[in-house]
Amino acid sequence: MNPPTCPPKLLVFAGSTRLDSFNRKLAGVAAAVGRASGAEVTQIELVDFDIPMYNADLEARGTPPSVMKLKQLMHDHPAWIVCSPEYNGSYTGLLKNTLDWASSPVKGDPVWSDGFRSFSGKVVGLLSASPGALGGLRSQGHLVPLLVNLQCWVAPTAFALGNAGSAFDAQGALVNDSHHKKVQAVIDQVLFAAQRLGA
Repeated sequence: MNPPTCPPKLLVFAGSTRLDSFNRKLAGVAAAVGRASGAEVTQIELVDFDIPMYNADLEARGTPPSVMKLKQLMHDHPAWIVCSPEYNGSYTGLLKNTLDWASSPVKGDPVWSDGFRSFSGKVVGLLSASPGALGGLRSQGHLVPLLVNLQCWVAPTAFALGNAGSAFDAQGALVNDSHHKKVQAVIDQVLFAAQRLGA
């Protein structure tokens, strides 16, 4: 008899802190889909982390506690969903700053001196949402090489939600069932790959 397997751990976050962000809404949908798929989901809001703009002089005085908390959260979850807004055809400064801090080695720390520790081998699925027709697709195109450089595995299935202003109902759920199925497809692939890599 095979021992029971633990549910996969999925981390979900959006690269925006705007109150009515479409990508935060999409992250909420992804978290709900992940839970319905049997994953142990942790959804975080980057606004809850007190992370300053990256500055090596500031870091030399000590890595901020919120960065250490984020490093541990990322390390503890083998699967991630990142919902990336598109600013000027790319990902947000908030998202880049977050990843820069999380990947910066903590000098002299026996555990966190490896900057890739929170990233190496993580399976990452990309979602994005935008009022425009492309749905933030260009932000995903720029984010993929950054994540690969950080030693993540990026799922080939992704979804960019266009015309996002009319895509959600008052409760934040997706109106169109086909959009929901596309989010499901990304999560299915991420959870499958994370389980296979962790086997």
